[in-house]
Amino acid sequence: MWGPSTALPSLLDVNFAQDDAACYRRNSCFSADIIPSDNLPWFRMSTSLKTIFHVDMDAFFVSVEELFDPALKGKAVVVGGQRDERGVVSAASYEARKFAVHSAMPLRTAAKLCPHAIFVNGHPERYHECSEKVYRVLTSFSPLVEMASIDEAYLDMTGTARLHGPPLRAAHALHQRIKSDTQLNCSIGISSSRLISKVSSAKAKPHGILWVIPGQEAKFLAPLDIRDIPGVGKVTEQNLQALGIHRVGDLARFDDAFLAEHFGKWGLALAGKARGEDAGGWFDTEVGVDTDAKSISHEHTYNEDTADLEQIESTLMRLSEMVGRRLRESRLHARTIQLKLRYKDFTTITRAHSLAAATQLDTEIFEEARALFRKNWRKGAQVRLLGVHASSFQAESKQEDLLEGGRRQRWQQALSAADRLRDRFGESSVSLASGLKGGFRERIHENPAGLPGKGKAQD
Repeated sequence: MWGPSTALPSLLDVNFAQDDAACYRRNSCFSADIIPSDNLPWFRMSTSLKTIFHVDMDAFFVSVEELFDPALKGKAVVVGGQRDERGVVSAASYEARKFAVHSAMPLRTAAKLCPHAIFVNGHPERYHECSEKVYRVLTSFSPLVEMASIDEAYLDMTGTARLHGPPLRAAHALHQRIKSDTQLNCSIGISSSRLISKVSSAKAKPHGILWVIPGQEAKFLAPLDIRDIPGVGKVTEQNLQALGIHRVGDLARFDDAFLAEHFGKWGLALAGKARGEDAGGWFDTEVGVDTDAKSISHEHTYNEDTADLEQIESTLMRLSEMVGRRLRESRLHARTIQLKLRYKDFTTITRAHSLAAATQLDTEIFEEARALFRKNWRKGAQVRLLGVHASSFQAESKQEDLLEGGRRQRWQQALSAADRLRDRFGESSVSLASGLKGGFRERIHENPAGLPGKGKAQD
C-alpha cells in the first residue's frame, strides 16, 4: 500500500494478466511489484496536466491476417509478398522476429533467416477496415486524435479525467475497448509528451501499458539505447557512437552547443529529445494539427526486369494515379514532378521538371513522368524500378485559361469520384485504362492513402 509520503516511481505499467484493479510499479531497473491502483496518490493529479497517449497496434498486419485465418496464430508469419519475390517485409509476427526477421528486410533474406515462415501477400482493404474501427474507438475517448500511420495514433487526453478517469484507468479502458471492438491487441504509452509516449509504448509491447510519470522523463530515457530515440537511424547512431554516445543518458551529458556543432539543427533536436522534449520535425506540432507533406512519392520494383515500353508506361500511369490520389487527399497541388529510374545493373537516375501550373491530376502527372522517361531511358535497357515523385506544393492551382480550366475541372470531378470508390472498395478497384497493364499489387506499408481521419476525396 502506498501512502501520501511515498516517493513516486518513475514508471507505471499495466499487465492484463493481473486483476483489473492492480497495476505494476516498475523502478528504473525495471523490476516490478503489484500495487492496488485505487490507492495511488498520483491518480488524483491535476486535470490540467498535459497527457498524451500513443496507441500502437501489436503486429497489426499479421494480427489482422490471423483474424481471417486463425491457423496462422502462433506461427512465424511474414506479410508483404512471397519468399521468392523482390519486395520487402511489411510486417513479421513475433515468432518470425525471433529469427531476426524485421520490416523493410528483403523478402528473400527473410526466407533464408526463417525458412519455415508462412509468407502472405497482404490485404490492404482489410487493414483499412480494421484501422477505421480502431479510429472510431480512439475518437470516442478524445476529440484530438492523430493517426501517425495505419496502425498507430496519438491522443491528447488532457482534461478528460472527469470523463474517463486518471491516465492509467483511461488507458486500461481504451485497451479493453479496442480489444472488444476489433479483436486486436495494442500497446499504449502515456506521458506529457508525444516523444516519451511513443518510446514508452514500444517498451510496453506486446499488449501492455506504460506510463512515465511527469518529471521522470530523463530518468526513464537515460538507460535506453540511443536507437530508441525516434529519428535516430544507423548513420546517426554510428556518428554518435564515434563520440562515445551509446545511451540516451550519454547524449544528455553533452551541452546543446557541442551537439549543434557536430550535427547542426538535428543536434539541437537530439539534445531536446534526450531531455524528453518534443523536439524536431513532427514532434514540434500539437496532436491533431495538420502538417503538410514536403513531398509525395510512389515506387514499384519489378519482380522481373523489363524493357517492354508499354508495360513501363502503364506502370508510370499507375504510379501517377497513386501520387495524384495522395495529393487530392491532402488538398495539395504539385509544381514539380520527378522520375526515378533504376536499371537492371542498379544504376539509378532521377530527373525532375517544374510545371507551368501546379497539378493534382493523374493524367498531367503521368504526362510529365512519361516525358521524363522517354527523354532519359536508354532504349532497350531493362528497368528494375520506377518511381514518381511530386513536390513544391501549393494549396491550389492557378489556371487562367477558362477553356483549359473547364477541362481540368471535369477531370478533377471524375478523379475525385474515383477516389471515393477507392475509399469504399480499395485502391485497386478503379484505374485509368492506360494503367491497367501496369497494374501491380499495392505494397503493404504503414502510410497508405485514405488513412482514417485524413482528408477524404474532394467533392
